[in-house]
Amino acid sequence: MGNNQIPLAVIGTVAIDEVETPFGKRDRAFGGSASYFSYAASFFTPVSLVAIIGSDFPSGFRQILEERPIDLTHLESALGKTFFWRGKYQFDMNTAETLETQLNALHDFNPQLHFRKNPDFLFLANIDPTLQLRVLDQAGKPKAKFVACDTMNFWIEKKRTELQHVLARVDAIVVNDGEARQLAEEVSLIRSAQKIHSMGPSKVIIKKGEHGALLFDEGRFFALPAYPLETVFDPTGAGDSFAGAMMGYLAKTGNTEFDNLKKAIAYGAVVASFTVEDFSLDRLRRLDLKQIEERLAIFRKICSF
Repeated sequence: MGNNQIPLAVIGTVAIDEVETPFGKRDRAFGGSASYFSYAASFFTPVSLVAIIGSDFPSGFRQILEERPIDLTHLESALGKTFFWRGKYQFDMNTAETLETQLNALHDFNPQLHFRKNPDFLFLANIDPTLQLRVLDQAGKPKAKFVACDTMNFWIEKKRTELQHVLARVDAIVVNDGEARQLAEEVSLIRSAQKIHSMGPSKVIIKKGEHGALLFDEGRFFALPAYPLETVFDPTGAGDSFAGAMMGYLAKTGNTEFDNLKKAIAYGAVVASFTVEDFSLDRLRRLDLKQIEERLAIFRKICSF
């Protein structure tokens, strides 16, 4: 796949996870924010993945990425271990309890980008804001037309200054409701979105797990419920899949206007609903665009009145 044909890039983690939910446990599951994001985005557009793995990374996991139009030119390999996350979900599947995080190869990651043609769309997945800034310096605006980011409570608490530098340089942020409140230091999600907007992003997308998502776009507002599911097996990666499908659709259409952003968020919600139906990327691997469109049609009927 030629670099000059890729409209979307993501930097994030490619990981080995250990996950336990009320429905089972996986000791060595394929995970990472960039893994879920790129797989979900690839249903809509080719995507370039920027990340680092260790020498313990299973070849089978790499082959999973190779199943899709995902460019791995910027997937670096280092001696030592791959980023590792161990987490547990109780019956409230909206929140994961992090039991262990090992940065491993991510400690010394210094991404060097060499795109033949810079992607028009760039997503900074949940990773150290220092790394997000390094990527912005190389591939952010004005090279990219649309830049969005994610973050988490750890970076909001430990690296707020660096994160604020990131926010000043992006068009959109995708965070969950707890992260939005923590970042804005507000209780109300509406006030939180307004405050985050003042930090830089013109578009603020707040994920609410099984309760859907909110979009704030310069005075305009859109609310979408989650797709109703009877069974949720593993919520890991749902938010990254949401962002991947959303950004993939935006990159495919080349349109970031409010109405198209609403449609992109609907696609994000649908793809995330598939992700949680099995462990790791297993359900996404059995997915195709026809199934996505069929569920979107059902979703549209549910949401209209």
